[in-house]
Amino acid sequence: MMSDSITGATGKLANWQVPEMKTPLWLGRQHAWCVVVPVINEGARIRSLLASMQAAKIADIADIVIVDGGSTDGSLAPDALQELHVRGLLVKTGPGKLSAQLRCAYAFALEQGYEGIVTIDGNDKDDPVAIPQFIDALKNGVDFVQASRFVKGGIAQNTPKIRDFAIRFIHAPCLSVASGFKWTDTTQGFRGYSRKMLLDQRIAPFRDVFVGYELLAYLSYRAPKLGFKCLELPTARRYPPGEVPTKISSVRGNLSVLQVLFKTCLGHYNA
Repeated sequence: MMSDSITGATGKLANWQVPEMKTPLWLGRQHAWCVVVPVINEGARIRSLLASMQAAKIADIADIVIVDGGSTDGSLAPDALQELHVRGLLVKTGPGKLSAQLRCAYAFALEQGYEGIVTIDGNDKDDPVAIPQFIDALKNGVDFVQASRFVKGGIAQNTPKIRDFAIRFIHAPCLSVASGFKWTDTTQGFRGYSRKMLLDQRIAPFRDVFVGYELLAYLSYRAPKLGFKCLELPTARRYPPGEVPTKISSVRGNLSVLQVLFKTCLGHYNA
């Protein structure tokens, strides 16, 4: 679906490539900021995350919007979501995985007039208590806020050793050198973006080339290169003992992530 209903930063209509989606739940914009939660078949994990967000009173400062990639586990009943203060449920019906979901959510949020977006994975590994700090940073002029378990004050609990090694010694260093900004934790989706950054036509995130995990690496590379203000904040990321809740398969998926990384650092996805 090509959307041209949004006026970009230059005043021209933006021709965005956004996957088809449905909106089973939308209660309208209440705040200037929104929290986007991408999910697919997260079951009890998404309910646990939303309960933590409710305890942290996130809905008092931001609207919570879930973007579903096609769950079949019955975990996203609109009535139950409303009880947990969720204001919107988007369901991607077009092709693609995480990046396609995020394009749906970001396009929707910008159409609704939000000043900034915080994303947090729906698998309950991240502590949402840090969300107000992300919003404060966006209010203070930061364009890209990245959660990090590896900076001072961050917590990394039960991170699989091979994943810890890959992030610390491959993924983050490569993106740091290529982007000119020192990143420490570049694979996780707990982030904040300003409206200005997402609307910049030099970044152009609404393209069909972003279907899998490309968009996360691309924004970590492109935003600093273009001079947008970036910041890492310490957060807690906890893996449950004996379980690795992820949609990335052990071999093929990780090889794909590395391929995306190298293509990103070589400017393959640049607009």
